[in-house]
Amino acid sequence: MAGWNQLKTVFLLGSLTGLLLLFGYWVGGDYGVFIAFVFSLLINVYSYFYSDKIVLSMYKAVPLPEAQYPRVYETVRELSEKYQIPMPKLWYVPTKMANAFATGRNPQNASIAVTQGILELLDQRELRGVLAHELGHVKNRDILISTVAVTIASAIGMLANMLHWSSLYGGSQEGNGRGHPISRIAIAILLPIAASLIQFALSRSREYLADESGAQMCEDPLALASALQKLDGSVKQMRLKPDSATKSAAASLFIVYPYWSQTLFNLFSTHPPMEDRVARLVKMAGTEKEL
Repeated sequence: MAGWNQLKTVFLLGSLTGLLLLFGYWVGGDYGVFIAFVFSLLINVYSYFYSDKIVLSMYKAVPLPEAQYPRVYETVRELSEKYQIPMPKLWYVPTKMANAFATGRNPQNASIAVTQGILELLDQRELRGVLAHELGHVKNRDILISTVAVTIASAIGMLANMLHWSSLYGGSQEGNGRGHPISRIAIAILLPIAASLIQFALSRSREYLADESGAQMCEDPLALASALQKLDGSVKQMRLKPDSATKSAAASLFIVYPYWSQTLFNLFSTHPPMEDRVARLVKMAGTEKEL
């Protein structure tokens, strides 16, 4: 499993870096490719070390007070020991929207954030299932894939937006086709879509994997299934409103999609269908009962 996740990480970084190089070629030809390559190296290094801090600050997360939430700390300590990983740092996100996410480049530098809403909504058994799910991301090193994807996809989105506006207002009129404003606008639209498709596909696979890992570790698949159903219902009533492309790109980190709108087409979804996730967990519980 670890080898497969490492392979996914290489595939993700390679694919997204390739999109940056394509972006550079359309903007400046061979010289643009060189500039984009250097830029991608800087982005990859920066996102590897600092993307978790970016995401936490993005949602105004603060350290979760242990004195106020001792049972959360006790649960994470217990599950971390079962997973045989260091205990991650715990963070509190001040929003009524019930959700949670994990971030960090490896188990030694991991963080789990829970919102005010999830602490108020779930009972202890359900919250344990959610925390086991998030620790599953840490154990499987999926958080590296997600946080790096968020940073690079956001960079592609911002650069494409710059290209779009520069094309509308004084873009180059080179005859090679790449400099034509219409071509530049087209690539500015298509590149973020391609980056999103890569990010979304990996996000869906990691959610299934974390559901399975979390259910096995907490030994209670139905607790996680119940939590997911509650979170899905709650988020539909109180979604966040993304105020930037960067925040929108970070949606894949959450256990349940947190924003106002999400396409009905699975290809463009950051998360698997909730019905499928719950059905898989119920099936796990049924199998375990027969054993």
